Amino acid sequence: MLNEQNLFLIFLSAFLVNNILLIKFLGLCSFFGISSDIKASVGMGLAVIFVMVMACSVSWVVYHYILAPFHLEFLRTLTFILTIASLVQFEEIFIRKKAPALYKSLGIYLPLITTNCAILGVAFLGIDYKLTFIQNLLYSFGASCGYCLSILLFAGIREKLSTAPIPENLKGIPIAFITASLMSLAFLGFKGLFKL
Repeated sequence: MLNEQNLFLIFLSAFLVNNILLIKFLGLCSFFGISSDIKASVGMGLAVIFVMVMACSVSWVVYHYILAPFHLEFLRTLTFILTIASLVQFEEIFIRKKAPALYKSLGIYLPLITTNCAILGVAFLGIDYKLTFIQNLLYSFGASCGYCLSILLFAGIREKLSTAPIPENLKGIPIAFITASLMSLAFLGFKGLFKL
């Protein structure tokens, strides 16, 4: 039986304790690639929230009502990737028409959501953790919100670092990796609060 406390713990686990970027290290390509600008990071975060929640929900339904009953679990990866690719195409068309500036700032990283391992990883984890549909929905929402939080924090720090007196050989990507590792260490402080 689901209760509100369990649902909150599932969300909190995905959001902070097992953050998809800073603890599980999935989706780092877009994390480093788009996080130099806060506006682009907001757009990417919202795009990932939409795609991750929708893809995980559809993938859960496909797995439980098509693949598992017919013993086609071996098609899980292919099916989930097709689901994610379809949703990203829909989102790309929508953003191109409704927000051309955001579409241009996201550049190559928007189509790369299709191969973003964070989305595929969360879809797999929802199945592997044997979550119900509602739990899976909350887990994917928590994971995508954690992605959004991480990329926004990182973008804010990177914008501040761009004007900071940093030694020349550490500017750019080197300081970004150092910053991401320190953020990851900070998020490790949430480990052990509870287990999913």
